[in-house]
Amino acid sequence: MSRRLALLLAVTDVVMILYWSLAGLLQIGLVDVPRDWMYAHYDHPEVVAWNWSFLPLDLAFSVLGLAAVAASARGDGRWRPLALLSLSLTSVAGLMAISYWAILGAYDPAWFLPNLVLFAWPLAFMPRLVAEMGARALSDLTASVRSDQKGSNSKS
Repeated sequence: MSRRLALLLAVTDVVMILYWSLAGLLQIGLVDVPRDWMYAHYDHPEVVAWNWSFLPLDLAFSVLGLAAVAASARGDGRWRPLALLSLSLTSVAGLMAISYWAILGAYDPAWFLPNLVLFAWPLAFMPRLVAEMGARALSDLTASVRSDQKGSNSKS
């Protein structure tokens, strides 16, 4: 895993976990955040439900991303599928939020731009990651076929 990808995954995932920690503390009244820091209609029940509907998706990409970084640091090749899943879910989460704000016509840069970043940055890494995984799978398949051929030739 490149240092750049590891850094972006780690920062995105830690920031997302911090966001949800703050959201939880805010929800139960342990912290107060200035109204001008909040997104449009943050206190409407439907918007609260919309926001919380992202929790499973956001935590999934965060856990997968941090697991990918840890796997890569250990030299474990399973970091690639973990990273691909994390990148895909991160991009989807950003796109869903952008779509919501676009439908509402609410283009507050403080909320729109971070979600645009969540949507866009993973796209820069996904094609190469998919290509690497494909090449690796092809190499494994070729090695398996050769091994099978050697095994059947030695039995003859």
